[in-house]
Amino acid sequence: MSAAALKERLRADLVVAMRAQAKDELRLLRTLVAAIDNAEAVPTATEGAVTPPTGTRAFGDPSGEVPRREIDPAALEALLRSEADARLAAAAFCEAHGHEAEAARLRREVELIARYQE
Repeated sequence: MSAAALKERLRADLVVAMRAQAKDELRLLRTLVAAIDNAEAVPTATEGAVTPPTGTRAFGDPSGEVPRREIDPAALEALLRSEADARLAAAAFCEAHGHEAEAARLRREVELIARYQE
């Protein structure tokens, strides 16, 4: 699945979660969309991106714009796996410290993430 298709699916599910007032699911879906957006972000000049031409540009001049990065399906799957793994680790930590309700919430989020993994 492409990143664009997954974001479209996440946004559609986001609308359903809003209507259902499913706060936990809503939070997770927003986090996943943001994680994909961050992965598509172009590196800054300090991270090795091409610097725009010097000089003054008028407001709204698109000459300094660059397209977002394309994420391949393997990288997208790795991103979702990373999100799930982070929640599983946090759930184990919460459980070890007596926060069973928080651990259960995190495990439910992992189940929701699994819906989007291929």
